[in-house]
Amino acid sequence: MKLVLSLGGSVLAPRDPERVGAHAAVIENLVEAGHTVGAVVGGGTVAREYIHTARELGANEIELDQLGVDTTRLNARLLIAALSERAATRPARDYETAGAALRRGEIAVMGGVAPGQTTDAVSAALAEYAGADLLVYATSVPGVFDADPAEDDGAHRFEELSATELVDVIADIEMTAGASAPVDLLAAKIIERSGVRTVVLDGTDPDRVAEVVDSGSHDGTDIIPQAADEPTYWAMDD
Repeated sequence: MKLVLSLGGSVLAPRDPERVGAHAAVIENLVEAGHTVGAVVGGGTVAREYIHTARELGANEIELDQLGVDTTRLNARLLIAALSERAATRPARDYETAGAALRRGEIAVMGGVAPGQTTDAVSAALAEYAGADLLVYATSVPGVFDADPAEDDGAHRFEELSATELVDVIADIEMTAGASAPVDLLAAKIIERSGVRTVVLDGTDPDRVAEVVDSGSHDGTDIIPQAADEPTYWAMDD
């Protein structure tokens, strides 16, 4: 299948070479198995630290966004360093470049694209542009909840949502001051528009990504396109 993997910066843990190497190994194994893979890497704690410092120094919001974009591209280069020669040699800065790499059979890696757009949205847009079969958000939380689980011990995890339901859930979470969602609202709207099958899961263990691609099995949240049948690429041979 054609897969886009969204790796949160906190999941990739750039200060842990073993974690970066483990994610790279999973991507390499998926490619060896015949899948086409694009990866989008977030900024994580490093980006937040730069943004906090720059805000204290008086930077405006566009400058802060650009710092975040630059940090995601550094994290993307770190992942590329751990990948084999099958990976494109530099992070793609636009969807055409990433799509061209995928058509050549390369592993396309992206960070951010422009101020005002998160890597959540970049991942959804790349999946739409490339005609991906599956979009996987490897986050630091095990799926989509009806509230921020870091703030609410009673938050309920959804096993399955339609794309329209996802938009509604994320909109409600983002309206709560200080709350955070595993996928942002723009990303949810792109997913709704594109109809790309999407899974949000805890990606701190890279093997969970391999498992969901191989069998569709996971403990996260399935985002089901309207009137979708079970994908044929998860059909099991007897």
